[in-house]
Amino acid sequence: MKSQEDALKKVVAHAKEYGFVFPSSELYDGLSAIYDYGQNGVELKNNLKQYWWKAMVQLNDNITGIDSAIFMHPTIWKASGHVDAFNDPLIDNKDSKKRFRADVLVEDFAEKFEEKAKKEIEKAKKRFGEDFDQEQFESTHPKVLEYRKQKQEILDRLAKTLETDLSKTKELIEELGIGDPETGSKNWTEVRQFNLMFGTKLGSTADTATDLYLRPETAQGIFVNYLNVQKTGRKKLPFGIAQIGKAFRNEIVARQFIFRMREFEQMEMQFFVAPGSELSFFEEWKNKRLNWHLALGLGKENYRFHDHEKLAHYANAATDIEFQFPFGFKELEGIHSRTDFDLSAHEKFSGKKIQYFDPELNKNYVPYVVETSVGLDRLFLAVLSNSYNEESLEDGTSRTVLALPPAIAPTKLAIFPLVKKDGLPEYAQKIFNDLKYDYNVMYEDKDAIGKRYRRQDAIGTPYCITVDHDTLKDNTVTIRDRDTMTQERVSVDSLRELIDPKVNMKSLLKNL
Repeated sequence: MKSQEDALKKVVAHAKEYGFVFPSSELYDGLSAIYDYGQNGVELKNNLKQYWWKAMVQLNDNITGIDSAIFMHPTIWKASGHVDAFNDPLIDNKDSKKRFRADVLVEDFAEKFEEKAKKEIEKAKKRFGEDFDQEQFESTHPKVLEYRKQKQEILDRLAKTLETDLSKTKELIEELGIGDPETGSKNWTEVRQFNLMFGTKLGSTADTATDLYLRPETAQGIFVNYLNVQKTGRKKLPFGIAQIGKAFRNEIVARQFIFRMREFEQMEMQFFVAPGSELSFFEEWKNKRLNWHLALGLGKENYRFHDHEKLAHYANAATDIEFQFPFGFKELEGIHSRTDFDLSAHEKFSGKKIQYFDPELNKNYVPYVVETSVGLDRLFLAVLSNSYNEESLEDGTSRTVLALPPAIAPTKLAIFPLVKKDGLPEYAQKIFNDLKYDYNVMYEDKDAIGKRYRRQDAIGTPYCITVDHDTLKDNTVTIRDRDTMTQERVSVDSLRELIDPKVNMKSLLKNL
């Protein structure tokens, strides 16, 4: 637990020191669980958005994008169920005065049994070596089976209590001996439901203002625009609508850096299908979305599916893609089969037909929906934390490097004149001006070359180019690779050819 906390602290400190993430309003002592993205953070974030958008919209001829407003008619949130059902079960510790999500406390406790099972598997791997059959071991070993049985029993009981009686959820927490994660205190209050929506008002005077909500998700903006997109785009089922946008939730338990915030960004796609076909599309999108994540190269072992024990009121199937964050496996993306709940609810509350005419069946019906929803800020944290490395070098020194996937790195290439004289800055600037139309390039001439390399390693720049006196003679430069630290003498004219295969977004998209 301590090592996990230390790992996260290092990532948080690095993010601030190198211009990735700052506490918002820090000049005025900040606001809890709200952050700003700095000069490098915004570039990384925009690259992640571009990767998602190109993969989702550009590469799929049956998916199109929109950008809906944050302010929406208040009845939308009544129809969607958010007014009545968008709640978290919260519990307070009377001694530490801290508030927690009751379901997360129990889920984290249950996960300890999975960790025990993994330890048994790892021990067996070492014992049997190449002869180890992991699948057979997991399906037959008594301890592994027992640990996973215990985990499942706890999760099943949790799901039942959340559906029926929150007092039973507290009883479960007490029975399992779950304490405050930080202090160990087991002095708990009752479990209560808390609505997560932010209220606001629209209007010029208080007595005529309309009560509104800041949207808690971007999905409803897609659903209420279904007819507009379907008709103007002449779309036939199946087709999808994608959107990237801000959402707002009054998270009482907001911690773990940018993992859980009150203002965050979602990348969602709602895929409209014929009733009865939704579960096959659900499976298809599960695999597509996992492959999209795997293409980033963060390690297959850091991802897993987690099927929901308790389905939301709108779903008939749901799973999460979880990622191994510094604080354990947590949700990164959700894939849900939402049935026809949303469109039917908006049809009912608006009094207007929201249907699709199927020419093959010669009839109208309300489409079903398969949703993919990834938290952009969580994806940012996954990439940042996974890429952060402290390396000991052969010469006894060390370096901190962000081994970001080159295609999403904030800066693709840094250009250094060896010294600030003899025409070297002018030549370096010429290279900069030539490449800046294709890539995000940085020019830097301050400090020794070694220090400049270290700064670029720390922000994840894949390549550094050094212009020296030989450059003026033979038109060659030294190119340094971030990951291997190898240096090579190359022609200036070949720079695009050398770096493009790694830093171009195509390198990711072609892996899908």
